[in-house]
Amino acid sequence: MTQFDLIIQGGTIATASDIFKADVGIVGGRIVQIGENLVENAQAGDVQIIDASGRYVLPGGIDSHVHISQPSGEGIVMADDFESGTRSALFGGNTMIMPFCLQEKNGPMRAALNAYHELAEGNCYTDVSFHLIVSDPTDTLLSQELPALAADGYASFKVFMTYEGLRLNDAEILKTLDVARSTGATVMVHCENEEAIRFLIARHEVAGDVAPRAHASTRPVAVEREATHRALTLAEIVDVPIVIVHVSNGEAMDEIARARARGIKVVGETCPQYLMLTADDLDGMDWEGAKFVCSPPPRDKAAQEECWRGIETGLFDLFSSDHCPFRYDDERGKRTPKGLESFRHIPNGIPGVETRLPILFSEGVMKGRIDLPRFVALSATNHAKTYGLYPEKGTIAIGADADIAIWDPSVTRTIRHADLHDGADYSPYEGIEITGWPTTVILGGRVMISDGKLVGKKGDGAYRSARARGAKSV
Repeated sequence: MTQFDLIIQGGTIATASDIFKADVGIVGGRIVQIGENLVENAQAGDVQIIDASGRYVLPGGIDSHVHISQPSGEGIVMADDFESGTRSALFGGNTMIMPFCLQEKNGPMRAALNAYHELAEGNCYTDVSFHLIVSDPTDTLLSQELPALAADGYASFKVFMTYEGLRLNDAEILKTLDVARSTGATVMVHCENEEAIRFLIARHEVAGDVAPRAHASTRPVAVEREATHRALTLAEIVDVPIVIVHVSNGEAMDEIARARARGIKVVGETCPQYLMLTADDLDGMDWEGAKFVCSPPPRDKAAQEECWRGIETGLFDLFSSDHCPFRYDDERGKRTPKGLESFRHIPNGIPGVETRLPILFSEGVMKGRIDLPRFVALSATNHAKTYGLYPEKGTIAIGADADIAIWDPSVTRTIRHADLHDGADYSPYEGIEITGWPTTVILGGRVMISDGKLVGKKGDGAYRSARARGAKSV
């Protein structure tokens, strides 16, 4: 007989490959037994029992594309720090998020990482792991810092093909990809053609078209499609896998499909905004369209259906939020003085870490577009596999961390920001009706949310190191 710390009894378990009814036994923060009648067969003692009858027992979500506490330009402040960002993620059924540490120009990446760790230390409700944004690929960074950091568990780099001050040229991207090839790191690419965007911005400004809607028309599908093709070509030249993040439309999806047909290893990611929003949302009166400014921008109904096709067929491996929150009614947020003069200066990004999984569950699982194993793969397992966290994270299996979300498919809710837990002052998904919600969330065997109420503490989450591709678990 086993002395368990916690038993989850009577639920329907789903992994990325199976659905079955069983109990889950947890000791010391890990899953140690999966089977029937664990309560009856448990050794007498102080064991906590959660009755999950009629509910789904799923791996805690991993949101591998989140921006919090990130420098955002002069006078601009993100709405979420690690406390509010991880608390919001937790209420959305997540047990881990992966935000980005931004390399400052002319500064060492290690110093930026140390500062980022200080912001996270003692403030997290979920576990966290960090990606590295490469904005200044000096010879020292490429030859010394990145290889050392990858060996230390910072095994994912992000590069941008747009945004002045962040974008890399093709030669710099090739060099970064080559470091990834030699170290086993994973590279994420934001694909938009900056020169084309600048050309279109200039044309809009001449015409006096500077309202938020112009953000979408200066970043059309062709801008994303071309950059996606180019990023995949560069990866093909170096012969290294890449992740194409926040894909918004069928034409960029076609580039991924063609690359896979050529033998290129590419992971595709999409986000809720490309399923639920359109460019028309940027037309809001009194500058309210600023609430929906993100890049790539939302497209149209046809693009939404294409993105659903990618989710249903497996073209997309990851479903992430790209949570990048700014307050709307705030001069340090969406209504910054310069942003009120032109769309060019509106802080770029929207909140969504808490609503990512309820939207996918409600619109995907409950409406029959995807099954539970596909939901688990898109929400947790594939993230863990892509970024070197599997099998400790992203699954319900013996030996895995006891990171679990219990979902009640009978719960119905209307998304209202007043009910959410991030630091923003609005939700782009306000008013959407949801069926199914995570009501209990467990992190490392510790109950953090019980029947919709926060019982865990700030600081219960911790930093977790990743492994480079091909590295062995220790």
